[in-house]
Amino acid sequence: MPRTAAEYREQLKALLPPGIAFPREHGTRLEDLLDGMAQELARIDARGERLIIEANPLSTSELLADWERVAGLPDNCTGTLETTLQGRRNALISKLTATGGQSPAYFIEVARALGYEVNISEFRPFRAGMSQAGDPLTSGDWVHTWRLNTHETTVIAFRAGLSAAGEPLRTWGNDTLECKIDQLKPAHTIVLYGYGALEIQQAYLLSDRLWHYANFILPEDIG
Repeated sequence: MPRTAAEYREQLKALLPPGIAFPREHGTRLEDLLDGMAQELARIDARGERLIIEANPLSTSELLADWERVAGLPDNCTGTLETTLQGRRNALISKLTATGGQSPAYFIEVARALGYEVNISEFRPFRAGMSQAGDPLTSGDWVHTWRLNTHETTVIAFRAGLSAAGEPLRTWGNDTLECKIDQLKPAHTIVLYGYGALEIQQAYLLSDRLWHYANFILPEDIG
């Protein structure tokens, strides 16, 4: 925690040589001089404290442009969400922490860092002896195809302490997600994007719970 101007003034007083030429009482011209020096020292101290915050890409604001320059941002995947302070930080963190990978967990984490909630569906090829009649014929190019499921629209809401004055209260868009995933995916794979799939999955789970309750729980309660 930075020291205040009053604390610096008292420190400066304590450094004065002894004698009546350097009075330590309140209200003297010497104290006014020391008070002016103390305010500047307190300002510098506060700026030094702020540097600790700016050194962390998760909390930077004043040095965000410098962080982006070092990370090579904005790039060709910069989209609608990067017009906000939150979106720019998300893109920066994603760029700094991306280590490369091919697993579903890796791409889910990449999307999460950008501010998107997703899950991934993989397609197993149809194989005699393993698949059943009626299963989709996911052979051929489907072997190298996967689907990224997300909300129909991802919204970043204005948040005090994370957003900047003058930003819109809500920002939305999926352009950054597609560009970044297409940039990082294995070259031999095909990515499909299931917008609204998460809502459908949630609705299915809710209807399944209601069916289970109506057929098993409720009859027992009535009985």
